[in-house]
Amino acid sequence: MEIKPHILVVDDEPAARQSLEVILEDNYEVLSAGSGQEALEALQKISVDLILLDVNMPEMDGLETLRRIKDQEEEVDVIMVSALNLARKAVDAIKLGAYDYITKPYEPEDILSTVARVMSKRNLHKELTFLRKEVEAYRGFDQIISQNKKMFEIFELIKKVALTSTNILVTGESGTGKELVARAIHNQGNRKSGPFVAINCASIPSELMESEMFGHEKGAFTGAHTRTIGKFEYANGGTLFLDEISALRSDLQAKLLRVLQEKEIERIGSNRPMGVDIRVISATNTNLDDAVAQGKFRQDLYFRLNVVPIHIPPLRERKEDIPFLVKHFLNKFNISFNKKIQGFSEKAMEALNRYPWPGNIRELENLIERIVVLSSGDLSIDLKDIPFEILMHSGQDIQDLIPKQAGLIKIREAMEKRIILNVLEATQWNQTETAKILKVNRNTLIQKAKQLGILLKRAD
Repeated sequence: MEIKPHILVVDDEPAARQSLEVILEDNYEVLSAGSGQEALEALQKISVDLILLDVNMPEMDGLETLRRIKDQEEEVDVIMVSALNLARKAVDAIKLGAYDYITKPYEPEDILSTVARVMSKRNLHKELTFLRKEVEAYRGFDQIISQNKKMFEIFELIKKVALTSTNILVTGESGTGKELVARAIHNQGNRKSGPFVAINCASIPSELMESEMFGHEKGAFTGAHTRTIGKFEYANGGTLFLDEISALRSDLQAKLLRVLQEKEIERIGSNRPMGVDIRVISATNTNLDDAVAQGKFRQDLYFRLNVVPIHIPPLRERKEDIPFLVKHFLNKFNISFNKKIQGFSEKAMEALNRYPWPGNIRELENLIERIVVLSSGDLSIDLKDIPFEILMHSGQDIQDLIPKQAGLIKIREAMEKRIILNVLEATQWNQTETAKILKVNRNTLIQKAKQLGILLKRAD
C-alpha cells in the first residue's frame, strides 16, 4: 500500500479549495481548512507534508498564518497562493519560510509541477538525513569473504530469496556477519534501489524503541518537540533489518506482528494509519525456539519472521576463511593508517588458526586493527606481534586441565603448564622465542618446564 503525501489546502473560498482538491486528489491525500485558525487547529491533530496557503483571508491573513505555522511546525513546507502578483508580499512570504509563491489563475500543470518539486525536495532531504545516520552508524567490511562450503550454500540461498519479499531470519553467534548477509540480500534483490534500514533492538532503551520504530507526532509525549519519522517509514520501498530481535519487549512484539499482518503503521500520538511496503529481515544470536518455549517470544511472530531461516556458521567452523579475512583486513587497515605491512608470517598465521575466535569475524577484524596500529615498521607480522592472550588460548576449558579437588598451588601450576605449552606449540618448540614471548630468560623457561613436567622436544 502506497503512502500518499498529505497536503493541507487553506483558503476562505470553498470554490478555490475544491478546485485544488480536484487537481491534487489523484496523487495526494488532500485536507482543507477555511481559515488560518482552522489550519492551525488541524495541524495540532494531524501531520502534513505541504500546505497551500491563500494570502488574502479575513481575520488572519496568509502571512500571519504562515508565521504561526512555522512557529508550530517548522519543517512543514508552505506554498503561498494569491490572486495578486505582489512582489513585496512574495518576498515577505519567502523570508518567513515559504517554499514558493504562485498567483491565480493557475494552470493545473503549474500546481502539480510546483507541488512535485516540493515533494522531491522533501524526499531528498529525508534520504540525506537517513544516509548521514547510516554513514555514522555503519561499520564492517564491504563483501562477504569465504571459501567455506556452508557459506557457499548460503550464497546460493541468498540468490534465491533476494528477488522475493519473503521475511527472513538470520541466526548465528555475535560477530559472524548477520547484517552483512542481510545487506547482501537487499543489494541483490528488486528492492536495492530502496533504503536498507537497520535497528538494533538490544542497543536502544526499551522506552524509546516504539518511537524509533514507528516515529511520533509533535507533542505525543514529554520532549517530543517535533514530528519524527520512524525506521519503518524510512524503510518504505526497501528493507528493514531488525537485529537482535529477541530483545524486543512483548508489547512491541504484538505491534510488530500487527504491522507485518496489516502492512500499516501509526506514529505515536497519531490515529492515522499509514501503509508501508517493506521487506523484513530479522537476526538473533539466541535460540528463538527456546525463547518461544519459555514464553519470552511470541510464537505467531516467530512464524511470521522465520519464513526462510539462514544460519551463519561461527568462524571456528570455517578456519579456511581466516587467511582470506586476514588479508582483507590487513589491506583495509594499511590504507586507513597509512601503513605498508606486507603480511603475516607462517607461525603468526598458525597461531591465528589455532585460536577459537569466540567473537568471530568482528574479533578478528578488531585484532588486525590493533596489530596494524601498534606495528612500528612495514615488515611482516611475526609471532612476537601476536597478543599474548591469543597465543596462550588452547580452546580447551581450563576446568578440564585442573585435577579434581586441587588446591590453589595445583591450579596455578596447571594454568602455567597450559600457557607454556601453548606458546611452545605456537613457536614450534623454539625455546628462545618462547622465553622472549613469556618475558623470561631461556634458563628460567627450561627450569620451569622441568618443574611442571614438560619434556622440551629439542634444544635451539
